[in-house]
Amino acid sequence: MSTLGLDLRSRSRVQLDGPDRAPTRAYLKGIGYDDEALQRPIVGIANTWTEVMPCNFHLRRLAERVKDGVRAAGGTPMEFNTIAVSDGITMGTEGMKTSLVSREVIADSIELVARGHLFDAVIAISGCDKTIPGCVMALARLDLPSLMLYGGSIAPGRFRGEDVTIQEVFEAVGAHASGKMSDEDLAELESVASPGAGACGGQFTANTMAMAFELLGISPTGSSMVPAEEGKKGQVAEDCGRLVLDILERDLRPSAVITGASLENAIAGVAMTGGSTNAVLHLLAVASEAGVELSIDDFDRIAWKTPLLADLKPFGRYVAPDLWRAGGVPLVAARLAEAGLLDGDAVTVTGRSIGEEASAVEEPEDQPVIRPLSDPLAPNGGFAILRGNLAPEGCVVKLAGHGRRQQRGRARVFESEEDAFEAVKAGSVEAGDVVVIRNEGPAGGPGMREMLAVTAALHGEGLGDSVALLTDGRFSGATHGFMAGHVAPEAIRGGPIAAVRDGDTVVFDVGRRELNVELSDDEISLRVAAYEPPPPPYTTGVLGKYARHVGSAARGALTS
Repeated sequence: MSTLGLDLRSRSRVQLDGPDRAPTRAYLKGIGYDDEALQRPIVGIANTWTEVMPCNFHLRRLAERVKDGVRAAGGTPMEFNTIAVSDGITMGTEGMKTSLVSREVIADSIELVARGHLFDAVIAISGCDKTIPGCVMALARLDLPSLMLYGGSIAPGRFRGEDVTIQEVFEAVGAHASGKMSDEDLAELESVASPGAGACGGQFTANTMAMAFELLGISPTGSSMVPAEEGKKGQVAEDCGRLVLDILERDLRPSAVITGASLENAIAGVAMTGGSTNAVLHLLAVASEAGVELSIDDFDRIAWKTPLLADLKPFGRYVAPDLWRAGGVPLVAARLAEAGLLDGDAVTVTGRSIGEEASAVEEPEDQPVIRPLSDPLAPNGGFAILRGNLAPEGCVVKLAGHGRRQQRGRARVFESEEDAFEAVKAGSVEAGDVVVIRNEGPAGGPGMREMLAVTAALHGEGLGDSVALLTDGRFSGATHGFMAGHVAPEAIRGGPIAAVRDGDTVVFDVGRRELNVELSDDEISLRVAAYEPPPPPYTTGVLGKYARHVGSAARGALTS
């Protein structure tokens, strides 16, 4: 029993106590659990460990430290695994179609194991992009005392005296294709850019979502930006193991943490740091799982009043370990509070409010990573939501790292990412063009692939500052440039993006929050009605099932 009189074993007791549960105990005793262990609160450790990528490669070791903390605090840990798909490794291939789908499978599988085994509390350990929202979606559904621990960022590589990340390798592919980089230089770069375990080092999707969920309060303040292979990460993990027993004693549940106020704090943090546009998709999904009202337009409202302060890759100079040394997420919270953009009363799993956590930060003198409010990189956050006749349900445009707010250009239309990539490599995309990639949405892909291979190739070809791109697919957090993703409705669901043809004029206008093609409504309707999308690439299996059930990107691309 807790000090509050709560039965800490109210769930596990049902499965483990009494004569009729002897078979269950027999199973567990056979693998090392004794009577004493089975009389303690049972904490499920949902691990996304895998050997197929660096992002999650170290999580088995981290889970051992979590379990040490759980035992020290009087609980019994039971670790289980779920899947993970690497965005970076599958990028630009058919395999990338599985990435967003994996988010739903991760959430489903954690939920199923936790419900099936009646855990009293849960810790979810995440690494690569989709494991992070997948874990939190599951915790929101379960609404058990719980927290999410992020495995941390990789260290930067060193190439010719400069810090590099995987972003430079993707962009080097375009430079190599255009003859600007030799075979030898590309080989040298690929050998040093990813020097160990941990998620991609810039303010790409993994670090963006880890930051968002720390600001949201479901991850302990100060935990996320500790790098993956920094010695202190093990202590962070052990502390999380201890903390979850405290959360259980306080009966603190995700429904008390994931609120409208905490979601707005998270969105503001993403905007202030120029984070990945994928945050829109994932925070909408988490809000839906938690039963909290949130719309795509809330992101624009918050971002437009939030200054861009973080000098982080993909557009800036620094990486996540630099942010950790500068003060980490608590420093971002402090800047938000200073700007009047933080709801300081929002609860966190530590037991302290996010405002209390922000007020305790110690900022190193002259740190260059998070600028002062008096010297922003830009007056508005790193993204905006556009609508218009090409995106009636909305789309997300990335603004961080460039000054373009308008572009009017000739459409170059491609029915898939591969077609667009080949055109870029062949040099057939020209300055001023607007690249349109369709049939890459949640249902049309299926799986809403990220277009990093194309956007990086454009930069490698020297076209990053002159070509715009729009797609019903997604962008990697490593993407930078004038790019609109999540265009909704998607082509296969009758979206106007299906009406665009080569040579049409497409107009981006951020000031008016519009993305338009210069066609009449009647012409758009006629073209959409006549459009014949490519045959669906999958009709059976998990991808076929996903394509049939997934919803609009404007509402988080959730399955139903």
